[in-house]
Amino acid sequence: MTEAGATGRRSNKRGLATRESMLEAALRALASGDPAAASGNRIAKEIGATWGVVKYQFGDIDGLWAAVLHRTAERRGDLPVRIGTGAGLRERVTEIVEGMYAGLSTTDARAIETLRAALPRNHAELERLYPRTAAELASWQPLWQNACQHAFADLNIEPARIREIATLIPGAVRGIVSEQQLGSYSDLDEARRGLVNAIVAYLES
Repeated sequence: MTEAGATGRRSNKRGLATRESMLEAALRALASGDPAAASGNRIAKEIGATWGVVKYQFGDIDGLWAAVLHRTAERRGDLPVRIGTGAGLRERVTEIVEGMYAGLSTTDARAIETLRAALPRNHAELERLYPRTAAELASWQPLWQNACQHAFADLNIEPARIREIATLIPGAVRGIVSEQQLGSYSDLDEARRGLVNAIVAYLES
């Protein structure tokens, strides 16, 4: 190996390590829940770098947010795909609901909530200002829908019903997680069982 080649590889490894540390620092800052954390300059400060270094790695703030979201998606994976096809309907629905409940309580989930709260709500505006971030977010729904269809594929359930419950579950579970974070007096174990019972009854009908 030439000296130039070895130097290039070392430089590339350092660049990858810098990128990794930036992504993890961005996730930690966003997970604090502080709205001010959704700022390029704030992230650069958390990382201990200049905004120019961040731009070198990600291009712009849109590239940084898209990379942060992609990192969380890689770590999360598609939960329903991991459910064994030998399980019954109730077991599968329970695993999906409980898995999402646990997932929405993680550092990554808190970071996503903070970032989404800071982004434009209007899709057209989001796509105009943050096209890469918008594309990453838009890719999640069809992947989730396909994963849910796969999870119930051998149970002879109408695909339209699976699409409906796949759309329902994230919002419903997010509401239960919110109740937990706010210190609800409700029995949240009972709430999740009720959600599972309702979904199972609908899919069986």
